[in-house]
Amino acid sequence: MLYALLKQCHVTCVGLSFCGFLLRGIWMLQGSRLLARRLTRTVPHVIDTLLLASAIGLALILGQYPLQNDWLTAKVVGLLVYIGLGALALRPGRPRWLRGVAWVAALGTFGYIVSVAITKNPAGFLAG
Repeated sequence: MLYALLKQCHVTCVGLSFCGFLLRGIWMLQGSRLLARRLTRTVPHVIDTLLLASAIGLALILGQYPLQNDWLTAKVVGLLVYIGLGALALRPGRPRWLRGVAWVAALGTFGYIVSVAITKNPAGFLAG
């Protein structure tokens, strides 16, 4: 029961995190002032904290950890790349074209992470 609850929380937070990042990236490309709003800056941190907490809970319940499972290691490495690209994309002060390229690369990295999670293979959907 706890596993099912944590997994549902994790998958829901993945969807919310993706939608939020997608929307913030669109606003960034448009130069929208909505990016500077307090809610826009706070909600993603809440969602991502729940996402991370549920991931840790799932790892503990299943006894699967990075460096022990190659697919989970790939997800963590992908997550670090995604965070770096996302920070570059959404942090003001860089040229908009560079931020746009980083945003698209972050979206691709997100897709890779999801494909690894679904296939349980470090190659993701390319493994098939």
